[in-house]
Amino acid sequence: MRTTEIHPGDAARTVPVVIVGAGPVGVTAALLLARRGVRSILLERHRDIYPLPRAVAMDDEVRRILQAAGVHEEFAAVSRPGRGLRLLNAEHRVMAEFPREDRGIHGYPQATFFDQPDLERLLRGALARHPECELRGGVEVLAVEQDQPGSQPGRVRVRLRDASSGTEEYLWADAVLGCDGAGGLTREAIGATWEDLHFEENWTILDVRTDLPVRSWEGADQICDAHRPGTFMRIGEDRYRWEFRLRPDEEPDPRRIRELVAPWVTVPHDDDGFEVIRQARYTFRARIADRWRQDRIFLLGDAAHLTPPFVGQGLCSGLRDAHNLTWKLARVLRQGADEGLLDTYESERKPHTRHMIRLAITMGWAMTGGQDRAASARRNALGAALRIPGLAPRVARNGHGPALTSGPLTGRGLLSGRRLGGTLVPQPWVTTAAGARVRLDDVLGDSFAVLALPSLAPSTRAAAQALGAPVVVLGASDPAPGETSVTDDGTLAAWLRSDRADAVLLRPDRIVMSTAPAGGGFTGASAWAPLLRTARRPAPDHQHPPFTSPRSSRP
Repeated sequence: MRTTEIHPGDAARTVPVVIVGAGPVGVTAALLLARRGVRSILLERHRDIYPLPRAVAMDDEVRRILQAAGVHEEFAAVSRPGRGLRLLNAEHRVMAEFPREDRGIHGYPQATFFDQPDLERLLRGALARHPECELRGGVEVLAVEQDQPGSQPGRVRVRLRDASSGTEEYLWADAVLGCDGAGGLTREAIGATWEDLHFEENWTILDVRTDLPVRSWEGADQICDAHRPGTFMRIGEDRYRWEFRLRPDEEPDPRRIRELVAPWVTVPHDDDGFEVIRQARYTFRARIADRWRQDRIFLLGDAAHLTPPFVGQGLCSGLRDAHNLTWKLARVLRQGADEGLLDTYESERKPHTRHMIRLAITMGWAMTGGQDRAASARRNALGAALRIPGLAPRVARNGHGPALTSGPLTGRGLLSGRRLGGTLVPQPWVTTAAGARVRLDDVLGDSFAVLALPSLAPSTRAAAQALGAPVVVLGASDPAPGETSVTDDGTLAAWLRSDRADAVLLRPDRIVMSTAPAGGGFTGASAWAPLLRTARRPAPDHQHPPFTSPRSSRP
């Protein structure tokens, strides 16, 4: 990565991908593209990382995306596992507890707390190690315009201006990713409008650094009080986040901070040892853009959707956007895949995001009670529901949203009958034949992959070769040339057998694209093969090299 300034007289440049916005979503997209050999330029109006925390939580599925971007070990050093969620009543008595495991099905803690500036610093540090990426700070993007919009994809023109000198120039790109947030111009550039999902509340955010003794159980507290609902969590060694809903026409009041945080920490009258980093008013909204794409211009993250924070999925949804889109865009730009492959970005991500937003709304209204006449009834209903035996563990295991169900790349057609299609493969630690102990994704690689029980059908091997996909076989004593044998704790074999499958074809984002039933080959190839422009039969001399060296072997 090179961080450069704009110089007067610079000629127009052409680059495969321009990314507007260098927040976590934009930088992660650049890293994922770079790992697939796609060059990009990131344009950011700020010259440095935004210094104040915003997102503070993510789940284990999104930790896995950071692994795909190559920053998971660095992130582990600046984050802390969360024990789960407790619902407290107005008197701060525990109504229910939803525990989170230290290691979920994706190989990471099911809940993680962090300080967003720390995440952004390590993402940019990783970007600096990739010559495929160029970050240009202090740049104002003035316009994003699709050249020759229509059935034939044209290049995209991006007009920009140096914020200091006022010098203007433009770039040509094969694709533009709009990661410029809710107030950015990319959404307007493609004519997208917001669909209002009918949630809007004003809250005050309080970020604190303190060495005072804070009463924290190392999870998140949600105060279910219609008069003053709130949220609390510890996000660092000496960093804490409180959120409180404001009453209508109320503004944040610094004089009341001591009163608000009193259930957790006793602040001395001289405020010694209690540093308020920020107190700000935020409006939580639920919205989704009516379109996420125009030809080669795409919306990601807050440019495409806004969610209340009650299930901690704002940043998570944006990183899922990047993971879903980047491998498809790389396939089109570098391997000539069909343009229709890019249509699956919105058709897959939009329903999933809508589900997560509606879940956040439902949880928010249930936990906080809302501000209407039915608030008391909702709180009483929540309390009754939480007394149902076994409900809390079921909610805790509910995962991160539904499987992807629409489109040709999900393996869940009306007649498929397969339950694994559209879901993520688990990621246990595995041991290779050479004795290396690694995470599963480090063996699968960055592209398509086949995970199988021993004795693959010939048609399954042929499909893998046609895609250039490595074949990872569970517990094979004598794997075929080019295949990798691994062993695990039994998780993966049980997962395959739950769908009576001998093998699964995994997309680069680790979603199951196709399933091979016992004794058969992969299903649905007539739908996905044309989009990938994959030969039905492999080239006779093509073999994928076996796994040789892990990115990390530390358990």
